Amino acid sequence: MTRAPKAAPRERKLSNFLCFAVYSANLAFGRAYKPILDAVGLTYTQYITLVALSEEDEQTVSALGEKLFLESNTLTPILKKLEQMGYIARRRDAADERQVRVSLTPAGRKLIEKDIGHPMVAATGLGDEFPVVQQTVSRLRDNLLRSTGGEGAREGGRQLAKK
Repeated sequence: MTRAPKAAPRERKLSNFLCFAVYSANLAFGRAYKPILDAVGLTYTQYITLVALSEEDEQTVSALGEKLFLESNTLTPILKKLEQMGYIARRRDAADERQVRVSLTPAGRKLIEKDIGHPMVAATGLGDEFPVVQQTVSRLRDNLLRSTGGEGAREGGRQLAKK
C-alpha cells in the first residue's frame, strides 16, 4: 500500500499573513498622509476626527469615539487640541449634562472642505478598484469584530446588534 504524499505545510513567512499586510498598509498610509497633514498642522487622528464631524454635527463624544474606534481617554485630548486650534467646539448637552456634544467650527468646516486627503485615492494606485478594496477591508474589520463576540461589530461606525 502506498501513501499519498503529505501536502507541504504552508511556509511561515510574514508576507503570508493577511494581518501583517493590513498592518503594514496602515503604516504606509500614515507615511503618505504625513506631509499632507503636516502642511495643515494636523495629525492623522485629528484629521479623521474632523472628517467624522463633517458627516454629522452635534455628535456626543461617546458616539464619535465609537465611530473612530477610540476610547474616551484617547479622544478627549484630541478634541481639546482641535478646540484650541479653533476647528471644533465642545459643549455640554442641555438635556443631559453628562454628555458633551462636539461640532465643527466654520474654520474646521473650511479646512475639511479643502478635501486635503483627496490625493490619497490616486496614491493607492487602485484606480476603479478603490471602492471595492475599501468595502472589502471594512467587511474584514466588521467580520473580525463580530468574531470576537465582545461588544459586537461595528459597521460604518455603527454598532451592530449581537446575534
